Amino acid sequence: MTAILEARNLSKTYKIRSRGKDAPSTVEAVKGVDIVVNAGEIVGFLGPNGAGKTTTLRMITTLLNPTGGEATVAGHDLARDPIGVRRSIGYVAQMGTTDPSAIVGEELVDHARLYGIDPKVAAARGKVLLADLDLQDAWTRKCGSLSGGQRRRLDIAMGLIHEPKLVFLDEPSTGLDPQSRANLWHHIARLRDEYGTTVFITTHYMDEADALCDRILIIDHGVIVAEGTPEELKRRVGGDQVILTVAPHDAERTVAAAAVLVADSQPEIKGGESSGSEVHLTSADGGKALPPLLAGLAKAGIDVQGVSVRRPTLDDVFLTLTGRSLRDGD
Repeated sequence: MTAILEARNLSKTYKIRSRGKDAPSTVEAVKGVDIVVNAGEIVGFLGPNGAGKTTTLRMITTLLNPTGGEATVAGHDLARDPIGVRRSIGYVAQMGTTDPSAIVGEELVDHARLYGIDPKVAAARGKVLLADLDLQDAWTRKCGSLSGGQRRRLDIAMGLIHEPKLVFLDEPSTGLDPQSRANLWHHIARLRDEYGTTVFITTHYMDEADALCDRILIIDHGVIVAEGTPEELKRRVGGDQVILTVAPHDAERTVAAAAVLVADSQPEIKGGESSGSEVHLTSADGGKALPPLLAGLAKAGIDVQGVSVRRPTLDDVFLTLTGRSLRDGD
């Protein structure tokens, strides 16, 4: 695979006004991160508030000068050729950039002209983009008349009008209702599948990262603490949780039998007297472990009244790695 973004030991240190003799004079917001994004990927960048996520994104997109390290973005050196970086990337800010009083088509053409694109070419591209994003009737409308989901899709069209190789989406679905979010996810996936665009996305929604991303990077306290596919990261938190419902008098026997039938499952009874009929155990692959487990319990004369399998979520991964939920601050 060809890397379209590669950062090595990227760091940012801020000088701060000291409030006392022993107070630190600098703060390390980003402490030497390494990032590789391959062409054609959708990569998620996650981190709690204050973890260094926004600082890293601002450095990669040339909005902030790094203190140390180096990066190559779309074939251009971040330090020596920032203009080349800007020409090769699209950036969709969290709050959007469109003027509510402006006409949609005019906004797109004006944005394209900043990249030196002929107005006629820009108009043709813009109309194709709007049609692909289900905004074909928006060309002559005012930006402020669009719904929240339509505005976010217009923001994406603005970020794609100059045909960048790599597009950065900063919290693209914040503030949208569930239906609009799901619709936006469909269009983001199409950027990769139909346009061949590489997408680097920051998000506070774990279900969004799970649904969209080929790989995920998690940053905390200025360093990358984990990376991998969503499934690889989920496997790091101990496997699936299997919950068996049995008669209270069978709970102890179920624990003993399950410990033999499923290796390293650590079965235990959850709850007090009234709920002691639930036996919880873990398995690397709950679906695969379940048939022999149920067969073994039936052979032992244990009547299983109910079964459920809970797979780890990215929320579980994040909490395990950082000790915080994604929406927690410092």
